[in-house]
Amino acid sequence: MLIAIAAILLFWQMAAWTLPDFLMPGVPKVLERVWHDIQTAEFRAILAGSMGRLGVGYGFALLFGIGFGLAGGLLLFFREVLKSVIIILQSIPSIAWVPLFLILMGFGNVPIIVVIALAAFFPAALSVMNATESVLQTHVSAARVMGANPWDMVRRVYLPAVMPELITGAQLAFGNAWRALISAEMLIGFGQGLGRSLAYAGETADMVGVMANILTIAILATLIDQVFLENIKRKVLRYQYV
Repeated sequence: MLIAIAAILLFWQMAAWTLPDFLMPGVPKVLERVWHDIQTAEFRAILAGSMGRLGVGYGFALLFGIGFGLAGGLLLFFREVLKSVIIILQSIPSIAWVPLFLILMGFGNVPIIVVIALAAFFPAALSVMNATESVLQTHVSAARVMGANPWDMVRRVYLPAVMPELITGAQLAFGNAWRALISAEMLIGFGQGLGRSLAYAGETADMVGVMANILTIAILATLIDQVFLENIKRKVLRYQYV
């Protein structure tokens, strides 16, 4: 990770040395801007806006993704229908839904949250469904012989079996959700958020602000994925790290 970060910053600084300062500001100048911004109340409001939308949209995506994925793994007909729906709809970029949701729901947080949930739903549902299909039938048969009811089957057989795939799917879903959040905020331009801040910096030709926002977005995504989600993964799947 440290080598990757160093390489990115090095190529960035090399580009800054090559191009005029108003086109590509250097790394120290942008880091100074980021440090200044994070100490302001405006930045905290921007961060709170984006994190709130992400939390709601991503949470709904995981909830419905796990539910539909388990149902698709257990019910053959529903599985085929759900797979076909996912294949058709996940090929559409999440940002393409924004004009439709704006017309249906108007400006506000709701269309952004729906775009986030839709983008994250597909990998979550698909990973759970594929993992449920791979559950050994001997385990299912043994649980039924011991008198397990449908809820016991889900809780004691299917959920433990799909947990590794579920965690991986959740990380993939986060990547989709994060990109959808930034894109939707940039396009809709409602309220305060990282995407809106980036779009405004571009509109005003503030290249230091553009690069500072891009750097902030990259840092936050890395921290959430590699620190928060990875820590959850290690706790839930701690038997794999013994």
